[in-house]
Amino acid sequence: MKKRVLSLLLCGLMAVSLLAGCGSKKTEESADGSDMEYVKSKGTLVVGITDFEPMDYKDENGNWIGFDADMAKAFAESLGVDAEFVEIDWDNKVMELDSKTIDCVWNGMTLTDEVKSAMECSNAYCNNAQIVIVPADKADQYQDTDSLKDLNFAVEAGSAGEAEVTALGLSCTPVKAQSDALLEVASGTSDAAVIDSLMAAAMVGEGTGYADLTYTVQLNSEEYGVGFRKGSDLAVALNDFFVAGYADGSVAACADTYNIQAALIDVELVEE
Repeated sequence: MKKRVLSLLLCGLMAVSLLAGCGSKKTEESADGSDMEYVKSKGTLVVGITDFEPMDYKDENGNWIGFDADMAKAFAESLGVDAEFVEIDWDNKVMELDSKTIDCVWNGMTLTDEVKSAMECSNAYCNNAQIVIVPADKADQYQDTDSLKDLNFAVEAGSAGEAEVTALGLSCTPVKAQSDALLEVASGTSDAAVIDSLMAAAMVGEGTGYADLTYTVQLNSEEYGVGFRKGSDLAVALNDFFVAGYADGSVAACADTYNIQAALIDVELVEE
């Protein structure tokens, strides 16, 4: 009788072990196969961001809002998962993505050749530019690229702004976020900054927290996209999500909330 009980117990343990093994294998297959299945299996879409108004920033209750944040929440909901936001070091965004610390980079990310070679990117959804920020009382001195040569710039490490300043051979100090670059100029520790035009429109000039700063020279034109792991099927899913959002008006409504409607790219035309 004791042997029979022992035998049954061992069989039960083996069955549990096999089931656990199958579960682990399924999770592993999801992780190594379809990125969408991996995200659905864990129930969260982890979004890598920085503090970047009007795309990703916190409201008075500490919740992440902004055009990108709201779109990320809606996309996650369409997948049947929750959106989880993680502040990242922008210079390490590809490493964070590949190590699966995050599932996507959705933070006003410029679609550079480097980004597109390292990530599976969505279609472009928003126009942008890199522009120079200086104290308002000195703006008339800096109206073209030649006038910038003696300035020390604060730039976000790993950003399109840093790339533009470096390409021009200008002196720069890398900082963690574009918001930090603005603070550097406001405090006088840097002469100027280069940030995204969408951020400048929301945070610089009369009626903002940086009323004594202004923007002058536009250094380029660029487009935003969302980056996933290389080969991820989530990029196509997001393209489809944006097309549907244009059709039902939800994308335009969100853009209107954050006053970026003029910068939107019609993704329906991109699809064509």
